[in-house]
Amino acid sequence: MLLSEFDYDLPRERIAQRPLEKRDASRLLLLERDTERWEDRDFREFPDLLRGEELIIVNNARVLPVRLLGRRKGIHAQPAGRHSPTSREHLRSAIEVLLVRRIETDVWEALVRPGRKVPVGERVIFGEGELQAEVIRRGDFGLRQLRFLNAGNLPEILERLGHIPLPPYIKRPDDLEDRERYQTIFARRGMAAAAPTAGLHFTPAILDRLRARGIEICEITLEVGLGTFEPVRTEHIEDHHIHPESYEIPESTAKAMERARRDGRAILAVGTTVVRALEDAAEKSAARKSPALVEPGRAEAGIFIYPGHPFRAVDQMLTNFHLPKSSLLVMAAAFAGKELLLRAYRHAVEQNYRFYSYGDCMLIRGEAKRQD
Repeated sequence: MLLSEFDYDLPRERIAQRPLEKRDASRLLLLERDTERWEDRDFREFPDLLRGEELIIVNNARVLPVRLLGRRKGIHAQPAGRHSPTSREHLRSAIEVLLVRRIETDVWEALVRPGRKVPVGERVIFGEGELQAEVIRRGDFGLRQLRFLNAGNLPEILERLGHIPLPPYIKRPDDLEDRERYQTIFARRGMAAAAPTAGLHFTPAILDRLRARGIEICEITLEVGLGTFEPVRTEHIEDHHIHPESYEIPESTAKAMERARRDGRAILAVGTTVVRALEDAAEKSAARKSPALVEPGRAEAGIFIYPGHPFRAVDQMLTNFHLPKSSLLVMAAAFAGKELLLRAYRHAVEQNYRFYSYGDCMLIRGEAKRQD
């Protein structure tokens, strides 16, 4: 299947540059898979659109300000007394670092720009030198592994020195508002490099209305990273490989999923990150021939979901609108059907929906599965 099949036209003015004044003021496109129909609704109607017996699962990952602006310090292994003719350039050369995945306490994978200037052994300093990192491994497309040398409490330092990692299609610097609005109300665990944006629409009032209807809400943690926002660079989507992302499914959530499947209640995933975690866990459980739909615990999701994927865990999906030719659009097409999804996207463009992270959302609905 060609990547070019997952394309659509989007005027630049449809890309939301800022969040709405109120989280739940966004629009919602209700897409019914079985009847291939859609309706224009508002997110504030979300609790009333449900049957009242769904299990909603959200991602509670917290976005850290993992975009760092630093400067080069030079190669650490340079012999004493020898000065490189480019040493002054090192001190002036600006480096942008986006931390995308924690490997160990002090080791992170990161996108480094300009990556070609930063070899293994190079040190980068941030702020006034209170944070330093050394490049210990190179990867493709600007990917590096960095070891932080004086990190101490890294999350605390990031809060002081780091910037919110707004996506590149948001054409402005991050500001204080983003510290709160590029974060869901569920955010409390992990170290994510991007927000699980379908959760950005929720408010405490929406949660109260859901619970008043008896709807169950559970959480997982998937540390959003390169697997979510890395571009698809292959002509055939089957050749694309997803960068792994860490996730954790609590025992309470796994048990709630078992009850929902036994009772024929729909499992509604809030966002593609929840879909990826649950489907990865369900695939691993099936491969082990476990009787459980998913097993609790920590794992890494390397699953790439494209049309033809047998969805084992998720019956419904709430998701934002995604970039053309992206792995997230491919996943949504696998869930809704490619032609139906692209027709719905064209409708959303015509009806002036707001797109991407700070934009509107879509509820893709289908019949719940029942465990025999």
